[in-house]
Amino acid sequence: MRAEDVADLRAAGAAGVAVVSAVCAAADPRAAAQEFARAWTDLERRPAASGAARAPQATVPRVLSIAGSDPSGGAGIQADLKAIAASGGYGMAVITALTAQNTRGVRAVHVPPAAFLAEQLDAIADDITVDAVKIGMLANAEVIRTVGDWLARTRPPVVVLDPVMLATSGDRLLDADAEAALRDLLAHADLVTPNLAELAVLADAGAPAGTWSEAIAQAEALSATTGVRVLAKGGHLGGADAPDALVDAASARLVEYPGERIATTATHGTGCSLSSAIATRRAATGDWETAVGEARRWLRESLRHGETLQVGGGHGPVHHFAGLWARGGLATAPTPAEVETDWWEGIADVRRGIDELPFIRGLADGTLEREPFRFYLAQDALYLRDYARVLAVAAALAPEATAQAFWARSAEGAIAGELELHRSWLGRTTAPPDPAPATTAYLDHLAAAGARGDYPVLIAALLPCFQLYADLGARLAAGEFGPAALDPAHPYASWLATYADPGFAVANRQAIDMVSDTAAHATPEVRERMRRAYRRSSEHELAFFAAPLAASATAPGEGVPA
Repeated sequence: MRAEDVADLRAAGAAGVAVVSAVCAAADPRAAAQEFARAWTDLERRPAASGAARAPQATVPRVLSIAGSDPSGGAGIQADLKAIAASGGYGMAVITALTAQNTRGVRAVHVPPAAFLAEQLDAIADDITVDAVKIGMLANAEVIRTVGDWLARTRPPVVVLDPVMLATSGDRLLDADAEAALRDLLAHADLVTPNLAELAVLADAGAPAGTWSEAIAQAEALSATTGVRVLAKGGHLGGADAPDALVDAASARLVEYPGERIATTATHGTGCSLSSAIATRRAATGDWETAVGEARRWLRESLRHGETLQVGGGHGPVHHFAGLWARGGLATAPTPAEVETDWWEGIADVRRGIDELPFIRGLADGTLEREPFRFYLAQDALYLRDYARVLAVAAALAPEATAQAFWARSAEGAIAGELELHRSWLGRTTAPPDPAPATTAYLDHLAAAGARGDYPVLIAALLPCFQLYADLGARLAAGEFGPAALDPAHPYASWLATYADPGFAVANRQAIDMVSDTAAHATPEVRERMRRAYRRSSEHELAFFAAPLAASATAPGEGVPA
């Protein structure tokens, strides 16, 4: 019989005699019995884990800390909650004791009635599915037994016990009755994470280990007598190394985790933090060895940055969020709607500038001379020709089919727009003019965005041509610039109708949605590059509208720098 057979045996209703016979026939009956019992219990826990009705495993592990408090924030439930959050879990806390302490030491301890502790625990279990439990400071036998009774009833799937048994001075914090109760509590734990002094007490070793091999031997002895996994921690040993080891006597497995000692005074709450992180990662990964490895890497990074917090004059806390802050930053992710609003408001000055241009005012009331209008249309035809090419680049770079199809259709529409300008306004035989400086600058900006192959930045640069024209066309059609623009006899009525067309409004909405959604899901750095490209294109639109009437429109250097 093997441990992996337990699920099938339990499902089949294995006979006790057969199981006992198989255990007795094993090379090491005691170890086989312990491994079988733990595997059987693990199966028993899964369907009946805490919570009024066991829900499916959540994406975010829900982890409960049962421990004392530390008002300075470095240890106890305060450290636990930070460690759980930093490790990807949702933290909850039931307080077993209140302390008056700081980084220099503990001044006083207040233990609330055990009955109130039980009420806290039941309140959690009655409403919330608990995926893992971390247990820290339990001040006396009554408190320990209250927690043990709750564990027996609720059977959470992961239990990590970080015993608090000795003061920094070496004095025992628990009386004989409490120590006995704590030993009984080991039966409800999956992993125990004592420091060297606590390991010696639990293993009845007499004195703390002085070498790493002694620490492993004590952990193996404790695991063998209790059937619980033990994390041996070498942080209190002298020397340049600070190794840890996961010991499981039931499976005869020993996994060592080497590590150099980190020179720091910020060590307050390391045991609390490590055990909470392990509980969280075990709930997330389903594997103890992986959980310990991930938790250790996180804690070592947090240790290296603890002193940067500059908390207290004693042993300060680890920096639980050092890695997250460095790699993730503090910027919040906007929604697509927020991106759209922020960017649009961010070019309010450009939009006002366009509205105030004599070209736009003359276009609206019909007083614009024919020649500036033809100049504008000729430049627009040049622009649309190359704009279509850049749209085709966006279609090629787009990461999914919907975006590919949209940008490809837009490229086709831009080409059709160029042809329509020639057919309706410029004449088919009109020789194309040289591009004005404003046209060249705008197209150079778009071409550069396309050449870099940066899809998010490219589509942000393409958007103002949709958005500003659609906005201007809609407001002209609504009479915002005066009633003349609504007159069917307006000399440029057919051109105005093009940009007030419902089909163009739909395309504009699609472009806005695609760009805003891409920006909302981008990193802050990419989103900022997108915003700058969008702003620069908007400025080019202003220069493009200004060019026909600007006295210096054809002078070298006209337009917005690329």
